Amino acid sequence: MICLGAHMSSAGGYEKMVRKAAEIGANTCQFFCRNPRGSRAKAMDEEDLARCRALLVEKDFGPVVGHAPYIMNPCARDPGIRDLAARMMAEDIALLERLTPGYYVFHPGSHVGQGAAEGCRLIAGMLNAVLRPEQQTVVLLETMAGKGTEIGGSFTELRAILDQVSCQEKVGVCLDTCHMSDAGYDVAGDLEGVLEELAQTVGLSRVKAAHINDSMNPVGARKDRHAAIGEGSLGVEAILRFLTHPSLRGIPFELETPRDDAGHGREIALLRERAAGME
Repeated sequence: MICLGAHMSSAGGYEKMVRKAAEIGANTCQFFCRNPRGSRAKAMDEEDLARCRALLVEKDFGPVVGHAPYIMNPCARDPGIRDLAARMMAEDIALLERLTPGYYVFHPGSHVGQGAAEGCRLIAGMLNAVLRPEQQTVVLLETMAGKGTEIGGSFTELRAILDQVSCQEKVGVCLDTCHMSDAGYDVAGDLEGVLEELAQTVGLSRVKAAHINDSMNPVGARKDRHAAIGEGSLGVEAILRFLTHPSLRGIPFELETPRDDAGHGREIALLRERAAGME
């Protein structure tokens, strides 16, 4: 069974979010744990969380993915910004621990001129300060497009961070098809080569989730512009090869395409139908 979902809004409550995801044909979902462009988080509603947990079981959902806000930058030059990133991550993990065992994805951040090595050291330092051996949530570094001073545009940078983390079993990687392509990894033309390089650097066992997005840009553009499935430079066939690759079997795949819920439902139906014919 392919675990396929989309980025959903939790504005009306977590139970409502999961119910809506199920209505569009998803069996997983991703959501922002707080304001994606701010630091504010809504208070936990224990009754809503309990109803959500029950619904996840009833609908036989796979792992749910929480996403960090875009403003989080654990490798900022300003220590106040780094402290804020650590606080937000700790709070978001606490939410996910009470919601369901799953994953927490974050953008590694931008080193803002300090250099990639220092950026990786600072990111790992935050993870070492936040992660606890007893937590169930696994925190995932997202592959990035590599624009500007962004960390995570190469597999070697992700490996450099992972190597410095103490709680090894609590960290992993979330792939993003658009980001990898924009960073220069030829997902559409040489998926086997990309996954082999990933295996040799990060390790395929580290891959716990993936974002399924087409790209508005050619390979190596380093711009990070998502496109709807089949409307970008990757195309439906490349997305399907990625979605059904044996090395990625069993992980949750989340759509982050520029669609509304109904549009995501159509994309899920298309990918499920086409993938079924490839298995």
